[in-house]
Amino acid sequence: MQMEKKKDGIRKELLEELLREYKNPEDLIGEEGLLKQLTKALLEKVMSTELTQELGYEKHDKEAIKGKNRRNGTTKKTVRSKHGEISLDIPRDRAGEFEPVMIKKHQRRFDGFDDLILSLYSKGVSTRDIRTHIEELYGIEVSPDLVSTVTDGVQDLVREWQTRPLEEVYPIVYLDALRVKIRHEGRVVNRCIFIAIGVNILGIKETLGLWSAENEGAKFWLSVLTEIRNRGVADIFIACVDGLKGFSEAIESIFPDTITQLCIVHQIRNSLKYVTSRDKKALMADLKLVYTAATEEEALTALDAFETTWGAKYPVVVRSWRTNWEKISPMFRFTHDIRKAIYTTNVIESLNYSLRKVTKTRAAFPNEEAAMKLLWLGIQNVSKRWTRPIPEWGVSINQFSIMFEGRMPGTTQNLITQKI
Repeated sequence: MQMEKKKDGIRKELLEELLREYKNPEDLIGEEGLLKQLTKALLEKVMSTELTQELGYEKHDKEAIKGKNRRNGTTKKTVRSKHGEISLDIPRDRAGEFEPVMIKKHQRRFDGFDDLILSLYSKGVSTRDIRTHIEELYGIEVSPDLVSTVTDGVQDLVREWQTRPLEEVYPIVYLDALRVKIRHEGRVVNRCIFIAIGVNILGIKETLGLWSAENEGAKFWLSVLTEIRNRGVADIFIACVDGLKGFSEAIESIFPDTITQLCIVHQIRNSLKYVTSRDKKALMADLKLVYTAATEEEALTALDAFETTWGAKYPVVVRSWRTNWEKISPMFRFTHDIRKAIYTTNVIESLNYSLRKVTKTRAAFPNEEAAMKLLWLGIQNVSKRWTRPIPEWGVSINQFSIMFEGRMPGTTQNLITQKI
């Protein structure tokens, strides 16, 4: 017998079978309606397929190797969906290693393939590979339009995130930029993406925003800092930056009481540009005595000794440390715990490294909006791990409260007392 033609991708006979007892809308979308039942059945089938792929053999396969990890029944879990709460039977394995992709551990909400698509997209997986992955894993074809619609929907979240109110005080803020390739008027250009990470009163890191410009410069950083101020930030104690000309002046024009700390790693990198390979090891050993000194007086003594040894051969290096000393030296005012947190912008360099991993699969973004969308998703992935205060924060924040007396609101001070 000739198979019935498909309607909208589903066989007509199957639709008739599913709707045989349909009498009113409640039968379709009600609490016990068909859509809810189908969602439950499909989810449980998908998770069973996932477990089969992980174990490497089908359910009830008698050829399965004895002693090998195998199925171990199911456990109940309730998730919320567009059709209300759904009670699911989540398959288990004896080793306790299986975690479904479709309904992740601790996930309490299901909105179709949206979360899966966004998860893959945020890791740098291309639209084409997302479709292939879903088809291979679940045997379901996903149209390019669906993937685009889901990822485009992120743009509203990006705008909301970018304009959200910020906290009143951030003891430490790290400022840096990375470059991405974006198509513009028919050609690929490098754009600077400016990133700010704040450490709040409780010591938790938070990305404050993303901004795009053609080149990195103090003038654009001035507009970034102005926006941060307009979004509610009244004070920053310490701003950790690279050696960009005019950076500290831009910061001080918006936050006049903020201490600017130059990243020592950037300073060292810039110094080594002028040093031959043969001299690098010995020069670095002498330079280390400068930036690891216990006090500024000790550091200046070490810098004098460094100049005596290397000044004639590398006057540019010595001049760079002398010229930038006002921005290098603030760290010597603080104890080891605070100094360790502020002497480098590694916090933001680490984020940039993670973001480069998700952007490297893109030869160039079609536009700035696409770049921001993927970077935002990458930040959401990274920030899931930012759940604990930075090391030794309890000691550091108490020192901050003394050193920056009167700059913490009373309610904030109470919060510190309660949480730390």
